[in-house]
Amino acid sequence: MSDKTFEKTNLNRVKRMPDRGKYDAETIYPIIDESLICHVGFVDHGRAIVIPTILARDGDKLLLHGSSKSRMMMHIAAGNEISITVTHLDGLVLARSSMHHSMNYRSAVIFGTGTIIDESEAKMRALGIFTDKLIPGRWDDARKPNPIEEKATMICEIDIESASAKIRTGPPGDDDEDYALDVWAGILPMRQIFGDLIEDPLLKDGVQVPKYLEDYKNSRQ
Repeated sequence: MSDKTFEKTNLNRVKRMPDRGKYDAETIYPIIDESLICHVGFVDHGRAIVIPTILARDGDKLLLHGSSKSRMMMHIAAGNEISITVTHLDGLVLARSSMHHSMNYRSAVIFGTGTIIDESEAKMRALGIFTDKLIPGRWDDARKPNPIEEKATMICEIDIESASAKIRTGPPGDDDEDYALDVWAGILPMRQIFGDLIEDPLLKDGVQVPKYLEDYKNSRQ
């Protein structure tokens, strides 16, 4: 894990509830790594656009991929600035007062610029990182992209130039006079789980579920 700490600036500083802000990679990177989906924000022809997409991390860089004709990918490839956000919802926080209800969460906001990964070997390595981010062990099991598929896919690596995390944990915070109310207060925890595997109706007879997939499914039961 990187020992990097991002400088606090007007760009990444957590202004609302600043005590919840974190700026070290040791906190930020696990939030990124646990997320399968991110939201990429950018400005295109004067309009703000936010696109949900898959992300992966490679050291101090983020990897994004999409169609070679994607406006998001073309925007990144041109060296323009983007922001990326990821959020994990860990629980609903129920207070005695409706105004003090909240959520427990872990979020990260990343700022940077990107470049295209063009060289074939590096591109295939990045595709492997993406695949194993979704399902650890899948890259070595599945068919690799053919030249046509590789050409149709653009991969950009994003230098993480600035970042911050914001985290809320713990019980509700009520006004002192409200603690005597006969209203239940506490936390309703939340977590993401995997369901039972559903095989493709066209699956070839005799093909068994691989152990790495069973292990991954069971890791979030």
